[in-house]
Amino acid sequence: MEREAVLFANEAFYRAFADRDIDAMEQIWSRQEPVACIHPGWSPVIGRERVLASWRAILGNPASPAILCLRPRAFMRGDSAFVICYEKVNGALLIATNLFVREDQHWKMTHHQAGPVPAPSEVEEEKTDTVVH
Repeated sequence: MEREAVLFANEAFYRAFADRDIDAMEQIWSRQEPVACIHPGWSPVIGRERVLASWRAILGNPASPAILCLRPRAFMRGDSAFVICYEKVNGALLIATNLFVREDQHWKMTHHQAGPVPAPSEVEEEKTDTVVH
């Protein structure tokens, strides 16, 4: 059941990204634990305010790309978890790692990192993809 809750939190992250919903994005990130984000091609962004400022810039950009989350897999460790998934962005394939902690009975993101990866053929064929437009 917790694994599904982590996957739901991961899906909420991609939904906020796809919908360009900064309020939803703010709800996803931890308020109690340190946070960091490494966008593709960027230097690390450290701290909640700076991370959220980076998302405001991305989500506020009308040219912000559509994103598709593929093959999310959750890995649990007590009150922390991580999800590894593929992201399809403007036809390019990235691999992402999203870290979560349990905070006030909810799973909150503490880290996101994505970067390019060669396309394995089975990524396109997986039937358990989380589709986000």
